[in-house]
Amino acid sequence: MLDRLEDRIAALDWGSLQAQLDEQGFARLPALLRPDECEALIRTYGEEARFRKTIDMARYRFGAGEYKYYAAPLPAIVQRLREGLYPELARAANRWHERLGQETRYPAALPDFLARCHDHGQLRSTPLILRYEAGGYNCLHQDLYGEVHFPFQAVFVLNAQGEDYEGGEFLLTEQRPRAQSRGHALPVAQGAGLLFPTNHRPVSGSRGYYRTTLRHGVSTITSGTRYSLGIIFHDAK
Repeated sequence: MLDRLEDRIAALDWGSLQAQLDEQGFARLPALLRPDECEALIRTYGEEARFRKTIDMARYRFGAGEYKYYAAPLPAIVQRLREGLYPELARAANRWHERLGQETRYPAALPDFLARCHDHGQLRSTPLILRYEAGGYNCLHQDLYGEVHFPFQAVFVLNAQGEDYEGGEFLLTEQRPRAQSRGHALPVAQGAGLLFPTNHRPVSGSRGYYRTTLRHGVSTITSGTRYSLGIIFHDAK
């Protein structure tokens, strides 16, 4: 594996990933994070000064588990992931918006997009780390956080299914107009990730492209402890 995270991101087969996003609405990333980087991120969970807010999911009926939003400045690995993944996802976002006839276009670099968030009063950082114990789960939801939101987000699993925990597949459901919803249950290896829509995606139909709405969550962890990292590109109100 290449030493620099930026080089690993650049070396991804972005042609294939873009095709996966268009064809199925999500794309699988290989093990982009090394085990030592995953372990370093898990260790941050106990460093309270790194976080701006902690959410007990059961309290809000979001599920059963806990997550913490990183405070700015973000940990270096998280910042590099956010900045490195954004440009190719901005290309996909602009392509999707064009297909749906939407005027919004996304700049090529993350700082320029975050400036747009800040202009709308969205100043709080959104990348987060999540922990689930046995019996934990995450209800189907969307992460919007304000008027401005980016069409994609990413999740990375930080420990190993089958060794550190059982269950805990990533869930993605697609609500199709005038049809029953379609679901995906996606296991994710340690250090690997998924790119998926924040809100909706274009699907080709007989009269052009139409919009389907997506929600995501996590299935019940049956044993052990599962950690994951969420990369959200827009900031929060």
